[in-house]
Amino acid sequence: MSPKTVKSFAPAKVNLSLHITGQQPDGYHKLDSIVAFADVGDRLSCSPSRDLSLTLTGDMVEGVPEGAENLVLRAAHALSNGTKGARILLEKNLPAAAGIGGGSSDAAAALRGLSRLWGTPLEGDYASLGADVPVCLLAKAQRMRGVGDILEPVDLPPLPAVLINPGIEVATHEVFQALEKKTNAPMADTLPKWSSVEDCAAWLAAQRNDLDRPARTIAAEVDEVLDELELAPGCLLARMSGSGATCFGLFPDRSTAQGAAGMIASLHPMWWVETTLLS
Repeated sequence: MSPKTVKSFAPAKVNLSLHITGQQPDGYHKLDSIVAFADVGDRLSCSPSRDLSLTLTGDMVEGVPEGAENLVLRAAHALSNGTKGARILLEKNLPAAAGIGGGSSDAAAALRGLSRLWGTPLEGDYASLGADVPVCLLAKAQRMRGVGDILEPVDLPPLPAVLINPGIEVATHEVFQALEKKTNAPMADTLPKWSSVEDCAAWLAAQRNDLDRPARTIAAEVDEVLDELELAPGCLLARMSGSGATCFGLFPDRSTAQGAAGMIASLHPMWWVETTLLS
């Protein structure tokens, strides 16, 4: 591999809470959400080339567009105004349309990698690529407000977790269309200081994911995933991430999380099950 090849990581984005607080006239929804990032995700390699190309590999390529509509290529064009080339290899390890920001995180990783490859500074917020791209560029725990444009760092304790997707795609626009109430209460203005995963999980349990109910009406499999997580020994909190269908469970330590993941994976071998540490 060329020594000029630049590698970048696209971690899964997990909404620990997601309060939908309004809707703008342009249709964009306002939110108040605590976002954490996993240590599992997609991987990108960017190499020098006269032309711009994208190659997909990995176990989760099904359903991922390879053409100009792919967010990685759109990010590359946004960074260079279509004037530079690169060979981009995207290894897809995250399920698509899963509520964990896979496409947005891929775009952010492409921006970071191509910025280094081309020596081009990252200027602007790149929100035109998607509301989650700015937070994915930071790839650290944040509180997201507004339409995803107001970001504030959050000091989370390390959160051992299990991520599960039942192998189905859920269209975000369909979930929002099924959301009956678009104006809901935000979180408290000031977040507490959490001393442990147990402390954090207990506080999160009093928060919400307002997309949970509409997602369940579209994908009943979410109920089954949450049931399995809630029944897993040691589970402190089970919740859906984003618009689904991926759900997460928080556990007191990584060993307990690994035990729960192994048990659930053995019962549901077709599910995507990963142990991770959220931060």
